[in-house]
Amino acid sequence: MSSFAAIALTPAGLKTLLPLATGLPAELWVPPSLVVDAEAWNAEVRVYDRSLKDTLADLWIAHDGLILALATGAVVRLIAPLLSDKASDPAVVVVSETGAQAISLCGGHQGGGDHLTRQVAHLLNAEPIITGSSQAHGLPGVDVLGKPFGWSKGSGDWTGVSAALAHGKPVEVLQDCGTSLWQDHLPTTHSFVFDSVRNPVARLWISPIQRRFDPDSGFPKAQWHPRVLWVGIGCERGTPQAVIAAAIERIFRAGHFSLGAIAGIASLDLKADEVGLVALCAERQWPLRCFSAEELKAIAVPNPSTVVEAAVQTPSVAEAAAILAATETSGGKLRVTKQVVRVEGQPGAVTVAIAQAEREYIPHPGHLALVGTGPGDLNQITPAAKGAIAQADAVIGYGLYIDQIRPLCRPGQIVEPWPITQERQRADRAIDLARWGLDVAVVSSGDCGIYGMAGLVLEQLQASGWDGETPTVEVLPGISALQAAAARVGAPLMHDFCAISLSDLLTPWKVIVQRLEAAAQADFVVALYNPKSKTRTEQIAIAHQIFMAHRSPNTPVAVVKSVYRPDETIHRTTLSAMLEAPIDMLTVVLVGNQSTQRHGPWLITPRGYNGQFGG
Repeated sequence: MSSFAAIALTPAGLKTLLPLATGLPAELWVPPSLVVDAEAWNAEVRVYDRSLKDTLADLWIAHDGLILALATGAVVRLIAPLLSDKASDPAVVVVSETGAQAISLCGGHQGGGDHLTRQVAHLLNAEPIITGSSQAHGLPGVDVLGKPFGWSKGSGDWTGVSAALAHGKPVEVLQDCGTSLWQDHLPTTHSFVFDSVRNPVARLWISPIQRRFDPDSGFPKAQWHPRVLWVGIGCERGTPQAVIAAAIERIFRAGHFSLGAIAGIASLDLKADEVGLVALCAERQWPLRCFSAEELKAIAVPNPSTVVEAAVQTPSVAEAAAILAATETSGGKLRVTKQVVRVEGQPGAVTVAIAQAEREYIPHPGHLALVGTGPGDLNQITPAAKGAIAQADAVIGYGLYIDQIRPLCRPGQIVEPWPITQERQRADRAIDLARWGLDVAVVSSGDCGIYGMAGLVLEQLQASGWDGETPTVEVLPGISALQAAAARVGAPLMHDFCAISLSDLLTPWKVIVQRLEAAAQADFVVALYNPKSKTRTEQIAIAHQIFMAHRSPNTPVAVVKSVYRPDETIHRTTLSAMLEAPIDMLTVVLVGNQSTQRHGPWLITPRGYNGQFGG
């Protein structure tokens, strides 16, 4: 998990940075003079008693990102002696004392500065100021585009390739493995070229092959290595870690493969406790997949061995395990047949085979953020929800809702708008991407847990045997349609209320009628969702009849359409005239109870009955 430090020197700056303590989260650092202010705001802070220059030098080493509420010029002077390399320096974000702007000062896309700036801006409701060329062109940084997919960054002239893109020059992409999702979500004006081109000015390879580039060439080239290679290993008991590592490296050099393209190691389950193998996987952070002899025996291999079968009950370990591990992820094929390697002067023999998976391995668990975006106005989305959308690798939702949150999306993000009728497909897609290892935001209007996608995603996870932990799930609430509609007309929900959807797509109409009858008789204030569509017109009429049977015709009613959106319309009426107002699927109908009153444009439901107001 990334670690962040936020530094304030003034009371105003500390107050501005407070939301970052829980939103990122970030450690708040202050001088002794701000301790009293921190206590007054119940803020947990770290106090530095040395100079800011010395403190910043310590934080520079220990954190992935630093956020300073300080003048930009002062920050530049403070960090200048600390700058080393953009690939290793922490991200630095400067926040104006008022919190109006968040500036990506250092770290850009490689160090995560641009990404952190967006997070900070959303949490503070500030304007993100990002000056990099990639941002201006709506492109992901070429040197970070593989990060969401766990690709290993190879050698090359990254600055030269980035400069070519910044100038809109054609950059040829030669990709023979890994996902093409990043290609599908580029802006139409991008200058990447994916087919034959005569005169590219730079080239990007995406491949498991390790290429060597001439450092003096005037033609910039760079390479990413998706983790698609599963290495099957068979070895004698007690083979040292160094021997296994040397065997893998020898086979990879011979085939010109990059070690960065290794997804993991595969072997027989008898090797699950092989000390050298386990230690190597732990050191290199490679997963170790072990299979039973029965599983391996079922895999057709080019070089079965009767000797191996007699020893471990399967004719193949290395080849079969590599193929099975690659196929388990997706379709797999053998790239290197088994090779037996001995290291001179060392005990043990190692058998190595390599299979390539169609889908790369992402070396971290995925995450599902189920996000409520409120009624559609960006000002009505919580900072936490904005942050979840901004930091997600992929954003999925109904097309209308995606359009509403587009300004929160960043260059290079996978953004998938779906038709309104494909909720289950949306959920399955999000789950698949999260199980693969991506951070996925599933957006719903209003509150995602009220007639939104949260329940459906959790249902689909539950049905698929989810362990409740991987992928991780977070539910981020939003302002529901009934809350937004109520706020526009006053305080109609001040007493007991309920919400009923009139859509019978997922609930039998008989059940809906029972609920309408019960709510009407119990004198609940009622919010009617999905009241009427082009083909479903009788339900709202029946609901009207039910309420008319139990409530005064003069009961106040509000019919609110597209609340907080540019085409918002509000009709304040009575129960008897309710059906005269325009009603559709973007409408929420609020039906008052026996105590609800109309006062000018406002609907007011007292906190208590018979004039006995609550406190």
